[in-house]
Amino acid sequence: MQLFEQKENFRKALITWYLTEKRDLPWRRTNNPYYIWVSEVMLQQTRVDTVIPYYERFIEKFPTLADLAEAKEEDVLKMWEGLGYYSRGRNLQAGVKEVVAEYDGQIPGNRKDISRLKGVGPYTAGAVLSIAFGVPEHAVDGNVMRVLSRLLLIEEDIAIPRTRKIFEDVVMELIDEEDPSSFNQGLMELGATICTPNPRCLLCPVRDFCIAFHEGKQGELPVKSKKVRMKTIPQVSFAIRNPDGKWLMRQRPTTGLLANMWEFPMVESTGDASAEELFRAAYGLEISNIKPLLDFTHIFSHLTWNMKSYLSTTVKEAPEGFKFLSNDEVEALPKAIPVVKIWEEIKKTFEINTKG
Repeated sequence: MQLFEQKENFRKALITWYLTEKRDLPWRRTNNPYYIWVSEVMLQQTRVDTVIPYYERFIEKFPTLADLAEAKEEDVLKMWEGLGYYSRGRNLQAGVKEVVAEYDGQIPGNRKDISRLKGVGPYTAGAVLSIAFGVPEHAVDGNVMRVLSRLLLIEEDIAIPRTRKIFEDVVMELIDEEDPSSFNQGLMELGATICTPNPRCLLCPVRDFCIAFHEGKQGELPVKSKKVRMKTIPQVSFAIRNPDGKWLMRQRPTTGLLANMWEFPMVESTGDASAEELFRAAYGLEISNIKPLLDFTHIFSHLTWNMKSYLSTTVKEAPEGFKFLSNDEVEALPKAIPVVKIWEEIKKTFEINTKG
C-alpha cells in the first residue's frame, strides 16, 4: 500500500502538522505519567472542552499519586461530579493505589505491567506509554480508527471488538519510534479536528496518502454497525424537605449504575400509578402536597432515564436507608448528573446559598 511504502514521508507530514497546529491543552504541557493517565481516563467518551476544568480541579485537589491513593472515595467522586461514567473515577483511584502499593509509586513503563492496573485498557496503556515515556506503543481510539480506515480504505466494522487488532497492528507498523508521542497524538488530533465524521479533506496534512480520499469514499468510512436501541426507563424523583429544612437522601449501592453516589428518593414509574402511589409502594410512607419541580431526559451509554421530579414537605421520618441532610451537606456530597440538575433547581426555587 502507498502509505506503508511512504511511511517516512507520512510520519513527517503528520508530526510536522501536529507540532504546528495542535490545540493547547493542559495535559499537553507535561510528561508526568500520572497527569496524562488522569487526562486519558477523563477523555474517555467525554468532550475535551468538558474535561479541561475537571482535569485542572482534579490535579489541584490530588496533585500526586499518593494524594489520590489516600483520598476518600467520596472526595474523589465529588471531584468527578457531573463528568459522568463514575466507575472511571473509582477505577482510576484503585489503579493508583496499586501503583503506590506494588510499584513503589512509580507507574510502570511497559505494556505488560501497566495493563495489569485497574481500569487501564489497551488504549490508556498505549497513550500513557507513548506520551509520558516515549515508548512506541499503539494507542487506538475511535478517532484513530476513523483516520486509519480512510487512509488505508479499511472496511471492517469498527464496532466489532476484534477489528481493533487490525488498527493496532497498522499503528505499530507506521509509528515513529523517535517521537511516538507526537505520532500518536497527531493521529488523535487529526481525527478530532480534521478527519471528523464529516471530514475536512482540503485541510488534511496527509491527504496525499489517503486512499479513501482519492477514491471518493471518505464519507463511507469507517464502517460501523448501529448499536442496539437503548432501553428507556421512566423515573420519578422526590425532593422531600422536612420541617427542619433538611433533605431526604440516600447513598446508592456500592456496585452497579452510579455506585456510591447520593440521590433523592427515586422510583421507576410503572403503569398509570400516581407519584403518591409510587412513593407509598416503594417506601411504605404516605406523601402528599407534592408539586412538579423539573422534567428532563438523561442519556447514559446504555439506557435513558425520562425523569420527573417533585417537591414535597410532608414526610417527617426517613425511610430505611435514607437520612435527612442539611443544604451544605447535600452540596458537599457526590451526586450524579440527574441529581445535580434537580439540586440546582431546588437551590433556585428556595434561593439556597451553600458553602460549597
